[in-house]
Amino acid sequence: MSNSPGRQTAAGSQAARRWAEELAAWAVPAEILAAAPRRPHVFSPEMFTAAPPGGTVSRSSSIATEVLADGGAVLDVGCGGGAAAFALAPPATSVFGTDRQPDMLELFERTAAERGLPARTVLGSWPEIAEQVPTADVVVCHHVLYNAADIVGFATALHDHAARRVVLEITERHPQVTRAPLWRHFWDLDRPSGPTAVLAAEALQAAGFPVHLERSAPTERDDVRAAGVEAAFWCRQLCLPPEREPEVAALLPGLPFPTDRVTLFWDTSSR
Repeated sequence: MSNSPGRQTAAGSQAARRWAEELAAWAVPAEILAAAPRRPHVFSPEMFTAAPPGGTVSRSSSIATEVLADGGAVLDVGCGGGAAAFALAPPATSVFGTDRQPDMLELFERTAAERGLPARTVLGSWPEIAEQVPTADVVVCHHVLYNAADIVGFATALHDHAARRVVLEITERHPQVTRAPLWRHFWDLDRPSGPTAVLAAEALQAAGFPVHLERSAPTERDDVRAAGVEAAFWCRQLCLPPEREPEVAALLPGLPFPTDRVTLFWDTSSR
């Protein structure tokens, strides 16, 4: 859309810089990466499947559907299996997904076909692929923002693709904070305590985005299903060989999973 925010005030530049610096602090030391038997930062599609139709509607989904009462298209950035997009259908009548993993997009397309929804996908990282992606009535982006070092550039591309509203969902602070003890246990490595959703809102507001912030009650999770995929996921994230997965699995039950949810949203200038 035209007239994008993204203007940087001095305060906005400072907040955006703090955001980038706090994310950079999460980088895995080069010597650990060099010894990793598998590439980390690869996610299992099982972790991101869409909930069945008719389930509990999250606050983020309610905020998105407020401007979809008459139907419309949804763009899901960093879509995974499409949990954010499919929660909006109905009233959404078509969905578009982007993700950097082909297997995520395969799951997204398969789920759309099962639910009879027109769907398109684009492979790649946001915002690098933004020019290949059409606009939509609502743009949703769940649990991706903590991967965006250039938070203002990332949000500007979201804004430019939303005819009505942008809705982001993240945890109160970086989701790996609660897993920091794993890094201490296996690598004697301290991990950061940020960034936070409040810092994200501060950076975006100072850059000209009319951001609203809402907190939701903790979400329910299927602990049995989660335990079946998290140990393998975290073993890989920790740059450990597969044979150490049982050791990771034994430690996970004592670490809280971040179930809090924060919604950051704003209406675009064209609405």
